[in-house]
Amino acid sequence: MSIDIPLLARICEAPGAPGYEKKIRELVIAELKGLADKVETDNMGNVIALKKGRSSAKKTMAAAHMDEIGFIVTHIDDKGFVRFNPVGGFDPKTLTSQRVIIHGRKDIMGVMGSKPVHIMSPEEKHKPVKITDYFIDTGMTKKDVDKVVAIGDFVTRHSPLIELGDCVNVKSLDNRASVFVLIETLRELKKSKRKPAYDFYAVFTVQEEVGLRGAQASALKIQADFGFGLDTTIAYDVPGSTPQERCTALGEGAAIKLMDSSVICDYRMIEFMKAAAKRHKIKWQPEILAAGGTDTGSLQRMVAGGSIAGAVSIPTRHIHQTIESCHKEDLAACILLLAACVCELDQHDWKF
Repeated sequence: MSIDIPLLARICEAPGAPGYEKKIRELVIAELKGLADKVETDNMGNVIALKKGRSSAKKTMAAAHMDEIGFIVTHIDDKGFVRFNPVGGFDPKTLTSQRVIIHGRKDIMGVMGSKPVHIMSPEEKHKPVKITDYFIDTGMTKKDVDKVVAIGDFVTRHSPLIELGDCVNVKSLDNRASVFVLIETLRELKKSKRKPAYDFYAVFTVQEEVGLRGAQASALKIQADFGFGLDTTIAYDVPGSTPQERCTALGEGAAIKLMDSSVICDYRMIEFMKAAAKRHKIKWQPEILAAGGTDTGSLQRMVAGGSIAGAVSIPTRHIHQTIESCHKEDLAACILLLAACVCELDQHDWKF
């Protein structure tokens, strides 16, 4: 299947730091028109789209978080330079000279600045860079910055999507790639006129990057019997990596999660997902993520008695850096796999 690159670009480029998901939420709600039987937003800001199934005897939930790693303004100095704290996990060395957008009274561009290497001491040159070494330069005076920027304003990265060979490259594929996959899964169900086996709740969650918070609230509300996390995962298939470090590789298909630091996926769900991929000839690969958690853990545990949970993961290079890369065929495989799974849950023996 072909990938809707313009839609993916709009989703990835939209701002939405944790707790500040308004613009990406509005985009998601607009795209859901005609794809679900009911769409609502809960008190935390999670978007819940219900697609009615062939049976209401059980519930299925899939979660893709809308938020992206970002920053929050903490100080504006006498020269107008902006200081900030991270909101979510960053690798500081990737920030040098990167363009960002401060979302104040109006959006303004800035660039991450730090001490030039030419004037560093020998000791400074060999020290690991820290977040606190950076400031944001808007090119404006303090008087002008104060007119539009305040303490507590959010900051996101600026990076338009480009295509690199068979891949897409842009900021925030973690986790906008999964937002795209979940929307396109609903579109695939409509196009193929297939109904989910059970009532299907496609949930676009908030604040995952700071502790899986939105998924906890929505999972408690829905109380699903089956849960599918949707997130990116590390593809360390690059020079210098060893086979045991790679986790996944681009172009090798959808990743079926076995475990990460937040969840050990239900072995019944893993078997079911592998069988679905085989039946539909969908390329897949196993995923064990040594560090890092996903909404899958919340889907599994925030339900009375627990849910039968697994995850579709999207292999991603350069994860949690200023730009990330995914393979277009992997994105297509993830859409097809999730669609097959939610439609065929009633065809599997779920006994222990």
